[in-house]
Amino acid sequence: MSAIDNRPFSSSSSSSVPSGIPGVPGVSRLKWRPVDIAVGAALGAACGVIFWGFNFAYMPISSVLGAVLPGLASVTHAMWYFSGTLALLILRKPGAAMYVNVVGTLVETVIGSQYGVGFVIVSALLQGLFAEIPFALTRYRVFNLPVSIASGLLVALEYGLYLLFFRYQGVSIMSPRGIVHMISELTGGAILSGVMPWFLMLGLVRTGALDRLASGRALLDTESSSRV
Repeated sequence: MSAIDNRPFSSSSSSSVPSGIPGVPGVSRLKWRPVDIAVGAALGAACGVIFWGFNFAYMPISSVLGAVLPGLASVTHAMWYFSGTLALLILRKPGAAMYVNVVGTLVETVIGSQYGVGFVIVSALLQGLFAEIPFALTRYRVFNLPVSIASGLLVALEYGLYLLFFRYQGVSIMSPRGIVHMISELTGGAILSGVMPWFLMLGLVRTGALDRLASGRALLDTESSSRV
């Protein structure tokens, strides 16, 4: 990763564009525009297809990993919740994680899911809420790799504990399987829901697909300033 990629993207990096356009300090940079809603919907739909596909891949993968070490399969769970962090990195708006997560789970349900609509929506909202926390603490001004990893870790913590208390009957958090599960969940959260979304965002920005969004403008501003 280049030095440019390591630099934090701040929504306050530009002062030469009109108010209401991403890059301008103040409340206006946090307002949702039609383009943000449209891109979020498209992103959610794409993630929903990924969720649906991973439902089929998870069973054989988890069987192999579980045979190696019980609880190790949890390292892959972040494939079901990476969308929240990715949404925040791309859209940079409050509520982006919850919006994209809900769209994704609805698309997954329409295509075909073994879970009820109510359950997946509540789960999507909760995971989105935890993904938002690190970005909210910066007032949606700092978008860099450490914040992205923190976002993925928080969702992993929430989902890992949820599984232990409500899904994995009889598995204590301090048992060998419980410990392996939580370590694997957090590792997967950091990598698949922290590092991976960061590089996905960078890749999309460099294609020019996000030029109308704050994330695309931030990278352009960063590269322009580095040439001065």
